[in-house]
Amino acid sequence: MTIIDVAIIGGGASGATAAFHLASKSKNVCILEKNISSPEKSCGGGMSAAVQNWFPFKLLPIVDEVITKVEFSWCNTDKVIAKLSGSSPFWIVKREKLDSYLLNQALNSGCDILTTFNVVDIKKKSNIWQITALDGRQLEAKAVVIADGSQSPWPKTFNLGPNQQKFASTFSGRISKRGNLRSETARFEFGLVKNGFAWAFPLNNEVNIGIGTFLGNKNSIPVNEILKSFLPDLGFDPSEVIGHEKKLRVWNGQCKLNAEGILLVGDAASLCDPFLAEGLRPALMSGFEAAKSLIYWLDGEVNCLDTYTKTMQKNWGNSMAWGKRISQVFYRFPKVGYQLGIKRPTAPKRIAQILSGEMSYEDIAKRVIKRLVFQN
Repeated sequence: MTIIDVAIIGGGASGATAAFHLASKSKNVCILEKNISSPEKSCGGGMSAAVQNWFPFKLLPIVDEVITKVEFSWCNTDKVIAKLSGSSPFWIVKREKLDSYLLNQALNSGCDILTTFNVVDIKKKSNIWQITALDGRQLEAKAVVIADGSQSPWPKTFNLGPNQQKFASTFSGRISKRGNLRSETARFEFGLVKNGFAWAFPLNNEVNIGIGTFLGNKNSIPVNEILKSFLPDLGFDPSEVIGHEKKLRVWNGQCKLNAEGILLVGDAASLCDPFLAEGLRPALMSGFEAAKSLIYWLDGEVNCLDTYTKTMQKNWGNSMAWGKRISQVFYRFPKVGYQLGIKRPTAPKRIAQILSGEMSYEDIAKRVIKRLVFQN
């Protein structure tokens, strides 16, 4: 059996990003994907334009809408609008289009793919990983990238990721028309969802609808009740949305994201923003950084992959530690949070800058938390 350089479990955005960068450096890479093709993925699809920095090819051709304004509301009223700066706007993409585009870039760079490869076992023997599929197929690789999303069993198997996994309860859907959602405008609604918020992101001729709860989320979301209140304000009938609920793994503390020859990326690494549910930027960032560390490791320039964990902790985790604290305070006292946070003259601009990647939670957190706590 031929031993390849890297096996990537999962062909979504983070896995395809890692695969592209590895294949571009002439590494022998194979994506193991349990699905035959990418079905429609009901995902918010929002990401900072700053993600372009991690790719040598243009992402703009697959962007459905460039967001220049963010509108906030409390129970569909008390609205506040923030303008995003022109240098780093917020992009909205169809997730299936993004995943397919990145996967094609990886395949065109020399990456291989095995479909219907449902991984059931990963073992290491003599520094080589043996990966087995449900149908008995096997593959051997020097390294493994775990990129199979929030439901991945492998972080726990290899004692990677946060000690205690935290999940947000989410609903994602799509409506095949625009309603009255303003052009180039994303909407965030904070009053209708307990311990969370709802959102509406415009696509070309459609709208992505989402709901997320971040505290005390053991129970399912009252989706129908929320949609009945939220959607008419956007010019939609609640029956027009098609979507589904799922659990989304969110950031829950600095943790080890690699062992010897194995790394976690994307949702499998619990990187999703615990306050605004942004998952695409850290997914692409982790795919890029994982590939960079693996290239040095495969070339024998470093003898361990710990730099990957340290880089992700510095470039993402430090901000998320403060994002988690803001989330815990804001969602416990959401009305106060909206009045003192969102409605504060500088706040919408700050949130817009966080969404666009120009600022981190670390830059604003101490002032925000102090303000919220002492008002309660």
